[in-house]
Amino acid sequence: MSQDTLSEVLRSVRLRGAVFYYVEGAAPWAAEAPPARDIAAAIMPEAEHVMEYHVVTQGSCWGAVVGQPPVRLEEGDVIVFPHGDAHVISSAPGMRAPADTGIFFQPRPEQLPFILSANAGTGPTARLDGGGAECTTVACGFLGCDARPFNPLVATLPRLLHVSARGAAGSNGMSEFVRLAVAESNQKRPGGEALLERLSEMMFVEVVRRYLGALPEGQTGWLAGLRDRFVGRALAVMHDRPADPWTIESLADKVGLSRSALHERFVQFVGQPPMQYLTNWRMQLASGLLTGTSANIASIALEVGYESEAAFSRAFRRATGLPPAAWRRERARIRAA
Repeated sequence: MSQDTLSEVLRSVRLRGAVFYYVEGAAPWAAEAPPARDIAAAIMPEAEHVMEYHVVTQGSCWGAVVGQPPVRLEEGDVIVFPHGDAHVISSAPGMRAPADTGIFFQPRPEQLPFILSANAGTGPTARLDGGGAECTTVACGFLGCDARPFNPLVATLPRLLHVSARGAAGSNGMSEFVRLAVAESNQKRPGGEALLERLSEMMFVEVVRRYLGALPEGQTGWLAGLRDRFVGRALAVMHDRPADPWTIESLADKVGLSRSALHERFVQFVGQPPMQYLTNWRMQLASGLLTGTSANIASIALEVGYESEAAFSRAFRRATGLPPAAWRRERARIRAA
């Protein structure tokens, strides 16, 4: 497995965190979130894809994608909804938020961050007080990333990721993330927002690594491919040198398989042939250069492995629906909005 391949993808899809929120409830209580796409414009307007996560900092509760079986969450547990599904956090399994309480994430930019609390507090407050003695606090946040032209990570993740703090290797490190995030959210010191963003990203990476480490033998998908001896090597060399003139023959020679064996094994894990994957990855790299630099299109084409600007432009348009110059203008418009 190449750990650098995962890091490279996380950098290229511009993983970034957002501010923390809180839910504090006395049982019975339930808080419900809409699909992330419905509130992404208010939270992370530059992000193409938004994921929500929750960390139980006190007590216990249940979390579920709406309509799916719930999982029990204990203090220190992290739950992530990688596909941005509507979901429920509640004091007991099977609960839904009462219609008259609304949805717990309906922020407006001038109200960030805010706390939903069972008790009186500062800022906009919703009382989630069922009158019981058992109280729970959940720290919540958002992660944004690029979805286009190519994000192999999100597609391979399940709809719900749960990392338990109980008996897991490295659980103390996760607990430290949580404690520091809660302290920074409460104290509101200079630089705290930037620190919270980085902590969000670090927690997500740790969650993904634990999920990867727990994948059973025989699992397929991009993450499972990373740890396969041959597919992981093929992914690593393509990510390390994406502009090289790779062919299926040269790639197979590099990883020590026949052409047909590599093709079959790569498709089995990743779901597409190696050369198609390489083209998609080059388009993702190109999109970052178009968005983050002022380099001309001809030089970007060369940097991602195309000697012809025309051939690069055709490939980019097939992948995104827009020619490179139009993509750059569209990204600039979104950033300026």
